[in-house]
Amino acid sequence: MTKSKVILTGDRPTGRLHIGHYVGSLRRRVELQNAGDYAKMFVFIADAQALTDNMENPEKVRQNVIEVALDYLACGLDPERVTLFIQSQIPELCELSFYFMDLVSVSRLQRNPTVKTEIQMRGFEQSIPVGFFTYPISQAADITAFRATTVPVGEDQKPMIEQATEIVRRFNYIYGPTLVEPEIMLPDNSACLRLPGTDGKAKMSKSLGNCIYLSETAEEMHKKVMSMYTDPTHLAVSDPGHIEGNTVFTYLDAFCRPEHFAEYWPDYANLDELKAHYQRGGLGDVKCKKFLEKILNEELEPIRQRRLEYQKDIPAIYEMLRKGCEAARAVAAETLDDVRRAMKINYFDDADLIAEQAKRFNASQN
Repeated sequence: MTKSKVILTGDRPTGRLHIGHYVGSLRRRVELQNAGDYAKMFVFIADAQALTDNMENPEKVRQNVIEVALDYLACGLDPERVTLFIQSQIPELCELSFYFMDLVSVSRLQRNPTVKTEIQMRGFEQSIPVGFFTYPISQAADITAFRATTVPVGEDQKPMIEQATEIVRRFNYIYGPTLVEPEIMLPDNSACLRLPGTDGKAKMSKSLGNCIYLSETAEEMHKKVMSMYTDPTHLAVSDPGHIEGNTVFTYLDAFCRPEHFAEYWPDYANLDELKAHYQRGGLGDVKCKKFLEKILNEELEPIRQRRLEYQKDIPAIYEMLRKGCEAARAVAAETLDDVRRAMKINYFDDADLIAEQAKRFNASQN
């Protein structure tokens, strides 16, 4: 087993990526890539997992693979330093998932909080697809195939990583030390753990129309910021305002830095001063929204411009992904070889087994 530090993370291609993805994981991935503290980084587009609840609409997933790839590159992920690949193109992951299924009970999957939440959100009830239900097992295969030591995810994915760790420990207990045990990496900024939708709902969702996408124009973003949910009791400028549950201030917590005040709102030294003024009254929501809009534009405009450049050569993006899939598959194949050996199902590679069986049957004939 390797002792090198390896990162694995990815996203479902069910739509363009939004700023929730950005502050929750994408921004951190680029920072980790640039820091160079990890021997390898694998970032994948989880199209196979997306199909578990989009099986009747494969074209949606197919079209969004390129959207996610463009968002990755626009945010600063470098295919020369990070292996970018598509999940479905690594068949070794399916085989690993199949073996891992024997290590997990149905009742354990039913207790997984993330699975329970997703089932309720999609209204599956008793009609849940088996593939969707077993997503924690599939995710364990993704992580272990690439010997990931570190998995950067949002807080909602914590139960998934815990279950992957359980699978690794059980496999290693039964078959001997073979798989690497992963550790979760959560965002440093608590506001980034789960950025709410612009309407104040707990989750950003394309279907709810409450996302700010990385690829949308400044004009489109302006409309969403100006209509953002704030404090329903803050009816007049003079009224004291609440910052808890106020989406504008949650976004400011996630994006604002002290230097933004010197640049865009020198009336305040920092975010604490701004919050204090809002809470005691005398500060309108529109001013706060305009400040947030300037900060978001500063962060997102370079991403928008890079994406426009990458869009000019789509065949090159697919070629980049093809090469990434080849590199990823080579690593997964090595892990699968180790797994087969540990499970004693490497029949044709085990010369000792063949010789032993030949000797046994020859002896029985004498």
